[in-house]
Amino acid sequence: MIETTADLKAACAELAKSDFITIDTEFLRETTFWPELCLIQMASPDTEVLVDPLAKGLDLTPFFELMANPGVLKVFHAARQDIEIVYHLGNLIPHPIFDTQVAAMVCGFGDSVSYDQLVQRVKGVQIDKSSRFTDWSRRPLSEKQLDYALADVTHLREIYLALKAQLEREGRASWLREEMDILEARETYDIHPDDAWQRLKMRLKKPQELAVLKYVAAWREREARSRNVPRSRVLKDDTIYEIAQQQPKDTEALSRLRTVARGWERSAGGTAVVEAVNEALALPKSEMPHVPRHNQAPEGAAAATELLKVLLKLTAEKHGVAAKVLANSDDLEKIASEGDKAEVPALSGWRRDLFGETALQLINGGVALRFVGKRVEAVQL
Repeated sequence: MIETTADLKAACAELAKSDFITIDTEFLRETTFWPELCLIQMASPDTEVLVDPLAKGLDLTPFFELMANPGVLKVFHAARQDIEIVYHLGNLIPHPIFDTQVAAMVCGFGDSVSYDQLVQRVKGVQIDKSSRFTDWSRRPLSEKQLDYALADVTHLREIYLALKAQLEREGRASWLREEMDILEARETYDIHPDDAWQRLKMRLKKPQELAVLKYVAAWREREARSRNVPRSRVLKDDTIYEIAQQQPKDTEALSRLRTVARGWERSAGGTAVVEAVNEALALPKSEMPHVPRHNQAPEGAAAATELLKVLLKLTAEKHGVAAKVLANSDDLEKIASEGDKAEVPALSGWRRDLFGETALQLINGGVALRFVGKRVEAVQL
């Protein structure tokens, strides 16, 4: 276990000699907005290290320098939360990266395959996951915890090499690169508070409702970040939705809402929410947000969507790719309704070559689906 800056510097220098390293982190997030980093695991083909970021006086600068080293490929499994931690603490995005979960989907291992499933299928090894939800902030960590943590990067070396070889063998390395570009984009992790409303899956009908939703969601986002508490600890999603609909202009009106706890309207938070509501309602009509119109799907779109689902499954099976990588249900609905004008990933890049072009031909009558023997197949007309 590395607990000093000098040891960390030496370990990172050793790891930097390799073409690639595998990385994982253990963290807690149940009671905080930002993940609390509790352990860092790293491995190269011949080096394995555990780093205690909670050790007194430990400076993580050597770790961040390694993350930024363009000559070392950083291999993660389900990288998004690990990268978010590095971005928050070190103000950088690891580069270059390789996400084995995404690579496994491209290689046909299924949708969002877990690490232990991947280890089982590639190496035939069963991982003991009983330490997964333990308290990683308590010290000392047990030998069982340390063994579990280290296994998350040691097996990952062989997983990476196996997936890399398959991608190159099947000519799919460029497909993965497109996905890694998204994971390496700062905007993936640096969400502005004014855009926090987009997390809310709520349909509103009036510009005033959407304006209130945006202002209150932005206030909640700033408050949660400044206090380092989960968003729900500040204000629940259902409460924001009710506030957007009812638009309370004073604390008395706020107190009458069903989802507001008794007495909360007299708190600083209650006052701030009322101010946000009034500020939103004071916007000139020309500055009110535009409510997206949910146009009724054209006749036959629902049936076309069902056909596209069958085609998606056929394509995924034929090419050994997880269906989720090619398209999701929303993508299929948009293609069925809007055709070539649909702005979805499935109609660009390698996805269009593999699935999108045939999908357009299907809804335009150029391709048919037929049942032959015990299989469904797509045929050109």
